[in-house]
Amino acid sequence: MRLGEAILIVYGLMSQLSFCVYGFDKLAARQGWRRVRERRLHWLALLGGWPGAWLAQQVFRHKTAKAPFRRWFWLTVVLNMLVLGAVVVLNQLQRL
Repeated sequence: MRLGEAILIVYGLMSQLSFCVYGFDKLAARQGWRRVRERRLHWLALLGGWPGAWLAQQVFRHKTAKAPFRRWFWLTVVLNMLVLGAVVVLNQLQRL
């Protein structure tokens, strides 16, 4: 399996998981159930699930008004992209 394929699979799976967890957290908020910790949501985003997390925020209108959460979320996106970029560059350097 190529690196690009592996990255797409990981991002796809983590995004699906993130989307579902955000959806559950929105339901929990409405029902008064125990909520998902924000730290867990940020870890999911950092580990590649940020596209699904962003989509869930838009679809469920969840975690869109809380400025500190949004700042941390976008920081996880930037960190994720930096790590992804480093992985891609190192992979290209190894191929030389």
